[in-house]
Amino acid sequence: AGNWIVDKVKMIDRWPGEGELCNILGQESGWGGGACNVLFDLAALDCGIPLYAAGVLGRDAEGQALLQEIRGRGIDDRFVSFSDRAATSFTDVMSVQGSGRRTFFHNRGANAELDDLHLSPIDVPAKLFYLGYLLLLDAMDRPDPAHGTVAAGVLKQMRARGYRTVVDVVSESASRFRVTVLPALEHVDCLIVNEVEAGCCSSRDVRRADGSVDGEALLASARFLLERGVQQLVVIHCPEGAVALERDGSLHAVPSCRIEEDAIVGSVGAGDAFCAGVLYGLHEELPLDEALRLGCAGAWFNLHSATASGGAPTLAQLTGHLAICTFNTMEW
Repeated sequence: AGNWIVDKVKMIDRWPGEGELCNILGQESGWGGGACNVLFDLAALDCGIPLYAAGVLGRDAEGQALLQEIRGRGIDDRFVSFSDRAATSFTDVMSVQGSGRRTFFHNRGANAELDDLHLSPIDVPAKLFYLGYLLLLDAMDRPDPAHGTVAAGVLKQMRARGYRTVVDVVSESASRFRVTVLPALEHVDCLIVNEVEAGCCSSRDVRRADGSVDGEALLASARFLLERGVQQLVVIHCPEGAVALERDGSLHAVPSCRIEEDAIVGSVGAGDAFCAGVLYGLHEELPLDEALRLGCAGAWFNLHSATASGGAPTLAQLTGHLAICTFNTMEW
């Protein structure tokens, strides 16, 4: 459940200063958003896991096209709703050639309407309930007197129904993390975030002045998130690799798959590709280190595509790459 977005990805030669000009080298359109990317990546694995989509689309051509894409990938669409007021959400993504670093200009659209009334009917034979992204779902992020936020109440309900809850967020200001994300944590079984988001939640700088990862600050952030309520597992990913800290104190760390910088086409959806690999591992009850490696391999494939899920591999491709790839060195 969560964000369903039309991504309009523009490859640019550099990021300009205000008032300056840069060149658009190419443009692609694709689908995006946490729920969309994770489900499409899982569908590409072709591994037989039943998948269910929940969210709100606009009653427009892009919403209809996205619905057909959901159905075409074999995903159950019974919990997809349509807004009578808002258009399908879209994002203009500016991706810098070479580095793959991207900047987002987002229109919230129909995603802003998703709330507990859309999700309360969910009753399917699934193991996991994923919600993404907090901080980008206006109705879910709004205050709720009983639970702190509407999202917290939904997650509590899903846990009560026996689902293992998984949450992802977007990078935002630290003050919004504390108000919107922290109240939901006690109803989250597994939190999957990047290093920037982890630092925002815990009010720590997880990168040093030279850009390197501060391993102690990263682990302190993971401990903080567990202390604030995450029930089972905190996973933090970044370009260098990933760490997972379990509630019993067990720590897991894996490096990322090495990729040459000039091979990076774009990084849109790389975090979601990582998340999909980890979710597959959790669903199949694989060792956590193996789940993290699957996530890193999924991100490696994603970096070869300009769109969020255009490079999504099959499970055979994912495991095949892990058998031959070179891993980066983790110095943190």
